[in-house]
Amino acid sequence: MGKHGIDEGRLRSIIEEHKGEKWGLIPLLQDVQKEFGYIPPDGIEPIAEALGLYPSQVQGVITFYAGFGLEPKGKYVIRVCRGTACHVKGGRSILRFLKKELGLEEGQTSEDYQFTLETVACLGACFLAPTMMVNRTYYGRLSPPKVTSVLAQYRKDRVEEK
Repeated sequence: MGKHGIDEGRLRSIIEEHKGEKWGLIPLLQDVQKEFGYIPPDGIEPIAEALGLYPSQVQGVITFYAGFGLEPKGKYVIRVCRGTACHVKGGRSILRFLKKELGLEEGQTSEDYQFTLETVACLGACFLAPTMMVNRTYYGRLSPPKVTSVLAQYRKDRVEEK
């Protein structure tokens, strides 16, 4: 186990599966992200080596694509839309409300790795403004009471798992 509790053997086998693939970087990073929930920083050099790239090139791709992260994210990633329609319909107050409810700033993850709060330029659901996503589920026409009930749903999951 690595220092973040990741299975290094599993990381090595994912890298092996893509070794030498000319265009294998994105699929390899997607597999690593899917397996661990993020790209462990320790994995950057072995990934670069396996594909004949510089570590800086791998790092550049990770930071360019929003889907990749170098730190573990919460079980539930909440993305709040900052698009024009959402902004006009009160998206900023939804973001403020979420920050207060979760005790998180944009880009932060709760200590129990339950929630990560992010903002995105547009979720493409303008007709439902203001909107947010929790993982792959859209929630629209948001108001503080609606946000509270959405969060309650995900918090309830945690209680049932224990």
